[in-house]
Formats: sequence, C-alpha cells, structure tokens
Amino acid sequence: MSEPNSNSITTERIGFGIGCAATGLFGMSIMDACAKILGSGFAISQVVLTRNAVGAAAVLIFVAVSGSGMARLRPSMPGLLMLRSIMNLCAAFLFFTALRYLPLADAFAVAFAAPLFITALSVPILGEQVGIRRWSAVTIGFIGVLFVVQPGPSTFRIETLLPLGAALSYAVSMLIGRKMTRYMTVSAIMFWPSLFAVAATAVIMPIQWQTPEIAEMGLFLFMGIVGTLGMSLIALGYRNAPAAVIAPFDYTVLIWGVIFGWIIWSDVPALNVWIGSAILIASGLYILYRETRTPRPVQPVPRPLGPTP
Repeated sequence: MSEPNSNSITTERIGFGIGCAATGLFGMSIMDACAKILGSGFAISQVVLTRNAVGAAAVLIFVAVSGSGMARLRPSMPGLLMLRSIMNLCAAFLFFTALRYLPLADAFAVAFAAPLFITALSVPILGEQVGIRRWSAVTIGFIGVLFVVQPGPSTFRIETLLPLGAALSYAVSMLIGRKMTRYMTVSAIMFWPSLFAVAATAVIMPIQWQTPEIAEMGLFLFMGIVGTLGMSLIALGYRNAPAAVIAPFDYTVLIWGVIFGWIIWSDVPALNVWIGSAILIASGLYILYRETRTPRPVQPVPRPLGPTP
C-alpha cells in the first residue's frame, strides 16, 4: 500500500465514529448486566474466561466467514499489544468484581472517570489537541458524575476504588487501541487480548471452575457475544474519531445502567441520579453538535494504514 499523500486525505467521519461507539457502549452495558448476574454465583475469573473465550471464537468465525484469511489477525507492535492485553484483563477483573458489591448504575458512575483519563492521556499518548470546549464538556459531565456519586466522608465506600481502577485501565487500553488501528485490523486488536485473557484465567480454572446450568450457559454465551460486538464497535468508533471526542459518550452507559438496574434488581434511582444523568447527556450532545458540524481533515500517519477491519 502506498504512502497517503496530502491530496488524498479525507475528513474523519466523526458522526459515524460516535454512532459506532454509542451502539457499542449499549452492548457493553448489556454485557455488564449479565456479568453482574453471573458474578453473584461464579468466580470472577470464570466470568472473564468465558467472556473472552467466546469473544476470541467470534472473531475467528468472523474472519473465516469474511474470506479475508488469517492475515487479518496478523499481530504487530508486540509491546503495545501486550500492554493493551494486560490493561484489558485488569479492567475486566476490577469492574466485574465491583459489580458484586455496587449497584450497576453506581459502578458505571464511578467508572466515568475514564473520559477524563482518556481526554488527559490522549495528548501525550496520541498527540491529539484538546480544545477548551471539549475540556469544558468533559468537566461538566464529571460534575454530573458527582451528582450521582455524592462523594463525602460519610458516604465513601472502599468498593468504589474498584471501578475507578477499571476506568484507568480502560482508558489506557482504548488509547492504545486507537494508536494500533494504524497498523492492525480491529479484528486483530480484539483477538489477541481476548486470547491472552483466556490463557491467564485458564491457569486458575482447575480450582475455581463451576459447571453452569443450561440457562446459565446460555447467559454466558450471550454475554460473550454481545460484549465482543460492543467492543468491536467501540474500537471502530475510535478508528473514525479522535479519542477526546468519543470519550464523553461513555456517559451514555449510565442511562442503561439505571434502566437495567431498575428492571432487573428493582434499584429505583434517586433524584440526584436523574439530575446527574441529564447533565451527562447534555455534555455528550454538545460534543456531538460541535464535532459533526465542522469535520476536520485527517492528519497524515507516519506509515500506511493497516487493512480495514
């Protein structure tokens, strides 16, 4: 593939990227609800292993059906690939453990430190420029998170550090993923971290494995499939829009957390949750308006783009 020249550079599909990420986040919310259900009766390592085993198998099936060959899964940048695999595993263990002790919406709200991490780290990791409007929108969104969490000495719970650690791991993983889409397909970026997670958790399975019932086995399978689709769409979103633009849309997960928590666990959101959710939605919609109104040119990359996902 030849080096792209300045005359052939197209505009970034900001709206398409945001749409992919938002849809993927909905899928991830469903996956997390499944993980919360399963995590109450199974070891977290078994939940992580099954989710990633199904994910890796789904990627292999997709590659086989597409007819593009195994070259689509060719790895690159082994150091970054290993780091992303580790960050993915840490994020999964920390967040799935948090779901054991926190309501779904609460865990989502604390994890919304991730957009702040992504926005801040996108500057040194990706070299992106973050304008005052995006910083302001993310900051306003964080104020919405504070409305939900209501931090204070009398309300602090040590369990809230678990989704906070997951947020940092997730942020680093997403930024590395965007960097790697210049050299690897989305399929490869999804496959190798999933395979790493399977290998890492399989080591302790002999002492933690519990055989699920048929209904539970179906839920495990569904969780793996919807999680894989969700992560694929999120990765595609980061391929088409700057990380700092996509980051505020992580806030939409809170809405799904409130809905699922109410339907499945009868968790009725308090007034502060509704106020915080409204602020979060407003900040995300403002970013959507600003970034889809005037698309910016793609900046040339230092080497040819990798094959399409």
